[in-house]
Amino acid sequence: MNELPPALARVLIPADSIRVRIGEIADQLAGDYVEEGGLYLIGILKGAFIFLADLTRKLTVPHVVDFMALSSYGKTTTSSGAVRIMMDLREPIEGRHVLIVEDIVDSGHTLSYLYRILKGRKPASLRTCVLLKKERDSLDVPIHYLGFEIPDVWVVGYGLDFADSFRTLPYIAELKPEVHQQP
Repeated sequence: MNELPPALARVLIPADSIRVRIGEIADQLAGDYVEEGGLYLIGILKGAFIFLADLTRKLTVPHVVDFMALSSYGKTTTSSGAVRIMMDLREPIEGRHVLIVEDIVDSGHTLSYLYRILKGRKPASLRTCVLLKKERDSLDVPIHYLGFEIPDVWVVGYGLDFADSFRTLPYIAELKPEVHQQP
């Protein structure tokens, strides 16, 4: 592997491991939804777009892709806890089998909010698929399909960013604390 950019401490999950795990999740989804007649995937922008693209290319069940954009961070590095929908779905989801595809669960506030909102729209089923979950004790939202559990550190790459940088790295890396803790 090439030398890491100076802002990064280490690679947590190499590209090959991500690719293998996404294949495993796609296989699991195919088994779970083979009888359902189709899956409505909702990618949460911006972070989940690479994960969603790779996942959908591996899926063997019929599926439709849509996107939502939510905000809980604003321009800070900590969640305010207040979540806003910045971009909503293009179609109703009532009666459909829906899978929320998210890049990372940190505090769980954003995914919990979205899960409650979408559950109220009466889908036939609603599940979550998350690439990364930080090691935390309590979350009030179920994660049905999980890529990796990671330490409680700031990560970038494979869709995740810091100040709109590092999003297109092919791996997941830890950002050095001195980079994200600057005033």
